[in-house]
Formats: sequence, C-alpha cells, structure tokens
Amino acid sequence: MRDNSDQSESVLDDLSRAATGQSESYDISIESTEDVGDVERELDELMAQVNGALPTDEVSFDEAIIKENLDEILLMLIALHDETHGKELLSDLTHLFGAQLSPGTVYPSLHRLEEDDVLSMHAKVRTKEYSIADEDVARATVERAMVQHLAFGLLLYSFLPRL
Repeated sequence: MRDNSDQSESVLDDLSRAATGQSESYDISIESTEDVGDVERELDELMAQVNGALPTDEVSFDEAIIKENLDEILLMLIALHDETHGKELLSDLTHLFGAQLSPGTVYPSLHRLEEDDVLSMHAKVRTKEYSIADEDVARATVERAMVQHLAFGLLLYSFLPRL
C-alpha cells in the first residue's frame, strides 16, 4: 500500500461529496471512436486514473464483481467503441479486467439489454454489432451502479477504524 493518506482522504472526501450531491457532478461521458487502438488506449488511461486515485498500488477486479456488474461494464465498453460485436467485448473484458468470461455469460446480457431497448443490434454478414440505443437509460444504469459502489466503499472505509 502506498502512504497517500492526504491524497486518499481528499479523494474519498471528493467521492463522498459527489455521491451525496454536495459537489459539482462528474462528467462521465465517453467520446466514441472507431479505431480499436484508440479504444484500448482510452481503456488503459481510464484504469490508470483509477489506480492513481486510490491509496493502493494497483486495482484489480475479480471475476465475481465483473459478472455482478456485467451490464454496466458492457454499456461502458459499447459506448467506447460506438458500435461493436460480442467477440470484441469478450476480448476487452479479458484485456481490461483479466476476466475470462464465456460467451454463455456475455451474450445473454447483451440480448437482455437489447430486449430492454437499451442496446440496438445490427446484423452484419458474419456478426452482430451492438450500439447504445437509449443513452439516458444506459447512463442512468451506470450512474446507479456507480453510486451504489461508492456508497458501499464509503461504508467500508468508515468502518475500517473499528477493525
């Protein structure tokens, strides 16, 4: 662990104020791009920002948390790509999170998001391309998960002194 108590306290204070609506809202919009190299670079930069904001050497996510938040992660990845297919999403999950999820885990989530009109699917010659159909619902879904995770993290953080 790094000794960043001042930095971590201010980050946690900022996150706490953001979660409770006491500060300016964070702009979590992501610009789309068609170049896969740019998407991978942007994903790496986002993870570097996460790693830099927390008082640990490196953040890693286990497969259980990836599976629990798969819809939100898929929405984020699809927004980054603008339009993408399932095989590329599986590759992104492996590259970014180290998660080896099966198509039997990922495709049902994509189909459910499509059925809920959050995603749209365009059949191509050899694949199906997914894109965000309802940006408002996608953003609300991601924001709801973000606030829940921040609140849970702040609860755990406030409990640490008792251990």
